[in-house]
Amino acid sequence: MPIPTYDKFIEPILRYLATQPDGIMAKYAHEAAAESLGITEAEKQQLLASGNQAIYKNRAGWAHDRLKRAGLSDSPRRGFWKITSNGLDFIKKHPKKLTDAEIVKLATEFTDVRLRIIPDATEIPTTAQSVEKKSTQTPEDRLDHALLEIRNTVALELLETVSRVSPTFFEAIVLDLLHKMGYGTNRTDLQRVGGSGDGGIDGIISLDKLGLEKVYIQAKRWQNSVGRPEVQAFYGALAGQRANKGVFITTSNYTTQAIEFAKSVEKIVLVDGSKLVELMIDYEIGISSKTVKIPKIDSDYFDEDSV
Repeated sequence: MPIPTYDKFIEPILRYLATQPDGIMAKYAHEAAAESLGITEAEKQQLLASGNQAIYKNRAGWAHDRLKRAGLSDSPRRGFWKITSNGLDFIKKHPKKLTDAEIVKLATEFTDVRLRIIPDATEIPTTAQSVEKKSTQTPEDRLDHALLEIRNTVALELLETVSRVSPTFFEAIVLDLLHKMGYGTNRTDLQRVGGSGDGGIDGIISLDKLGLEKVYIQAKRWQNSVGRPEVQAFYGALAGQRANKGVFITTSNYTTQAIEFAKSVEKIVLVDGSKLVELMIDYEIGISSKTVKIPKIDSDYFDEDSV
């Protein structure tokens, strides 16, 4: 039989995670779901068209994404899944097998909920398009929606990953990104200077060969919002270097006061976690991508009058 669609993985994964309240490696949840769904060893060998992942693991991952968006599960660290208190309450309220309607709700009604790991960030959940509306979309519309969904999911996973690397490696990631964006003639023009006594400067970019024009970088791998005091301290560090260009990059976000201060001095650019991962995806830093070929009739070829 064909491997079940990802929505069929939602319930077995959630019920398995309920038996592991302290959390479990994702690979064990993959196998538990496969066993529950009767997926054979031969079916486990089936790969996506890209050839880079087993189909059942991919569908288990998407099922867990839906559980996270519904607030029933979480991923405290990469490759580690853990049921939430809401998830445990959900299991208690649904001791018997979920109905098709309940599965559809989990699979479709939370897809537009943005997942953030920033504890003090406020997100307003919105309802996704209904199944009926999706069924009336053209294949191109569905493809655009699917690509956007993939990008959003990758952005979340990337932000989670970047937020857990060491401060030193995070600084290197930031410099790699800025170089890929065109700052600095060579990678050696981007220097990491972070560490004790760095004066609030983590990196320096020389925009010209002689180093006459420089951009100073502060890269903070934070969980909480960055406030005005931190941005103001960076401004003071720039003044100490007699610099007129600075970029403050964080994995979290900025308070309104911090944003207003940066605008008032006109020499600091703020990049929050969401913008950071968007740029990393666009410039393929820590990201790989593949080309999808979409067939389309070549009307010029069939224009007999032009022959």
